[in-house]
Amino acid sequence: MKKPVQISQNVYLIDDYDLKMEERTGTYVLTEAKVTIIETSASPSIPYILEGLNTLGISPADISYIIVTHIHLDHAGGAGLMLKHCPNAKVIVHPKGARHLADPSRLIQGAKAVYGKKFSDLFDPIVEVPEDRLLVKGEGDTLKISEKLTLEFLDTPGHANHHLSVYHPLTKGIFSGDTAGIFYPQLYREGIEFYLPTTSPNQFDPGKMLESMKKYKELGIERIYFGHYGMSERPAEAFRQVEHWLEIFIQEAELAFSDKNQREKLVENITKNIYDKIRTHLKQQGLADSHPIYELLYLDINVSAMGLAHYLTKLNGGSH
Repeated sequence: MKKPVQISQNVYLIDDYDLKMEERTGTYVLTEAKVTIIETSASPSIPYILEGLNTLGISPADISYIIVTHIHLDHAGGAGLMLKHCPNAKVIVHPKGARHLADPSRLIQGAKAVYGKKFSDLFDPIVEVPEDRLLVKGEGDTLKISEKLTLEFLDTPGHANHHLSVYHPLTKGIFSGDTAGIFYPQLYREGIEFYLPTTSPNQFDPGKMLESMKKYKELGIERIYFGHYGMSERPAEAFRQVEHWLEIFIQEAELAFSDKNQREKLVENITKNIYDKIRTHLKQQGLADSHPIYELLYLDINVSAMGLAHYLTKLNGGSH
């Protein structure tokens, strides 16, 4: 396993090996007076987080706060299990997400619909978070974690209605969860800077996503700490690409949706159309067809296609 990486002042990144993949989902550790972690990924990631903390010389008992940007299982599925190791921590969540951490039955049901037979392997166990260990934060709320650092919370729907972003004023950085898309460090190392929106089911809303990114722009951020994966110091380029691909995602989804004969294979067709476009784009950038990133890209696009199909079906009165 990789060691945690320091990515800015008192901010470390642990690879959660989510879905058994490197550099898919990360946990950020803020080594301030009140040690704070942001995102837990799913329960199978908890041993990696504990090992990462150990490498940093941090005992789980030293953790004051576990912040989840939203309650999708790849960000918060492990929160309850992590809490069992952290006797002094509270879990911070959006007001609309708290009840689903206290009673995760609907989260489990939703994830089973997406992941099917793979569910247990990828997400078990999903442990309830006791209500007295939950701390709700919404738009404009703050959290002082050291004399010099007070985190600020933003309500940032678009990817999900229960989505918080966390502003770190000392580094002018935003912990964006999934609101500002996905960053691919695997490609960045190849000289290709690449960002995609993430439009997974079932609350994706493109208008809200653009509005939330506008909030980031108005803050004048200089860094984005992505849930997937790592930090970018080029937010303007990230916004440009996410907006560009969001338009393409919607166009391709609408094109597939308009063919009534293909409705039964709607998700499959949206996935194929977007994946082909992205492969062509990356090929033009000089990326080899055999690059392992394509496996991860296909997975991300397939989940996004489910959200696009759901969004268009809902928009058109529910007729799939």
